[in-house]
Amino acid sequence: MNGWTLAAAVTLGVGLAATLWGVVTGPLSHRVTAQNLSTALACPGLLLLSQGYDRPSYVDLALVLAVLGPVGTLVFARLLAGELADGPPPARWPTWAAAGLGAAVVLALCAATGPGRQTVKLLVTGALLIGGNLVAARAAAGGFREVRRG
Repeated sequence: MNGWTLAAAVTLGVGLAATLWGVVTGPLSHRVTAQNLSTALACPGLLLLSQGYDRPSYVDLALVLAVLGPVGTLVFARLLAGELADGPPPARWPTWAAAGLGAAVVLALCAATGPGRQTVKLLVTGALLIGGNLVAARAAAGGFREVRRG
C-alpha cells in the first residue's frame, strides 16, 4: 500500500461514514446533501486510486461520475422542491469541505503527473466535480430563487 492508496482509503472511508450518517439521521434536506456528498467524495477517491494503482481508466470513471453525480442531485432537488423548501437548510460545510478536498486531490495529482494530456483530463474532471457539486448543493438548499420567479 502506497501513500496514494492510503489517502484513497481514508477519503472513501470517511466519506462513506459521513454519507451514511447524513442519510440515516436527519431531515430530507440533509439526505439530499449527503447524496451530493457521496459523489463529491467518491470522485477524488477514484482519482487517488488511479494514481495509486497506475490505472488511467479510473480517471475516466471519475470523469463520468463528476458529470452524472450532480445531475442526480439536481433531479432529486427538482422532484422534491416542495419538501426541501419546508425543511431546515442543509449544512453547507460538508459541501465546501468536499469541494476543497476535490481541489486538493486534483492539484496534487496534476503535480505528480506533470504536463500532458493526463493533466488536462484531471483539470477538466476537477472543474466538473467542484462546479457541478456546488451548483447541485445550491439547488438542494432551495434552488435559485431568481430562476423560480420567471
